[in-house]
Amino acid sequence: MKPFLIAPGELAPDFELNDIKGTPVRLSSFRGSKPLLLAFLRGFL
Repeated sequence: MKPFLIAPGELAPDFELNDIKGTPVRLSSFRGSKPLLLAFLRGFL
């Protein structure tokens, strides 16, 4: 499978994940507000 790359300045595709409390959070809900940094951690916190 070819990796999916996003060019700098390009909008990321919308997705939904659960936060640490289990509440669903959608990326598009942050669009238009402050800049957002995503960090995907592997393993346990």
